Amino acid sequence: MTNLIRDIDAATITKAVYELFIEANTCLGDDVRASLEQALLKEASAIGRDVLSKILDNARIARQEALPICQDTGLAVVFVELGQDVRITGGDLRAAVEEGVRRAYEAGCLRKSVCDPLSRENTQDNTPAVIHFNIIPGNSLAITAMPKGGGSENMSRAAMLTPSAGIEGIKKFVLDTVSLAGANPCPPIIVGLGIGGSLEAACLLAKKALLRPVGTPHPTDQRLAGLEKELEEAINTLGIGPGGLGGQVTALAVHADMMPCHIASLPVAVNIQCHVARHVRKIL
Repeated sequence: MTNLIRDIDAATITKAVYELFIEANTCLGDDVRASLEQALLKEASAIGRDVLSKILDNARIARQEALPICQDTGLAVVFVELGQDVRITGGDLRAAVEEGVRRAYEAGCLRKSVCDPLSRENTQDNTPAVIHFNIIPGNSLAITAMPKGGGSENMSRAAMLTPSAGIEGIKKFVLDTVSLAGANPCPPIIVGLGIGGSLEAACLLAKKALLRPVGTPHPTDQRLAGLEKELEEAINTLGIGPGGLGGQVTALAVHADMMPCHIASLPVAVNIQCHVARHVRKIL
């Protein structure tokens, strides 16, 4: 049966984006909190346990007081899954998303961190957002808000490896990236790994992998599920630890995704996420 065309008003989208960014910046996800609590039980270092306890206390206070979990309230990254049978009424889709971001960062007293790359002049409203549109079947519209802090994003890397580098080259690239990052991305971290496609596709795969519930193995590819576990264990032998102060828990999880690539290429991207791991999704 053919789906009926569904109208969604631009104002509804703006309101949803506004609410998503407020929630993402003030309420730590249940999956992240549970993972941090497990990390607290596993961490042998007294300093590491103290760091994890303070992280959890901070998240509790932020939720109770409706305050930002972190002073870096992030670059606004938005994933929009638009059903092909949806019609946007009363305005433009991109403009509606941008307006939701603008209102959230203003009304929520969230730090505005977006600036011109060369002059460094602040745009004053945390726009433009980085918006990824994906057309899907059906007549629903799903929006995911992902405020991404500069400390973790700065430590992310991409490379075009030679095919001969193979799986061992990928592992080395991930471990080298995490080692170079050290304390900068506010560990314990979550590591998004994208393999294949093209340069930009690998980067997007890595970032989207961070949206999975923390610690869930790849749902369909056992090779990737095994690689995720192996890399998590290897990262946690580096000794960086919570807050970069030493310990066993440097990474809460590694999430990988993959797609076919050109026969002459092996694109790899690592997108590092801090312990806050903010993202909230809503279906309209």
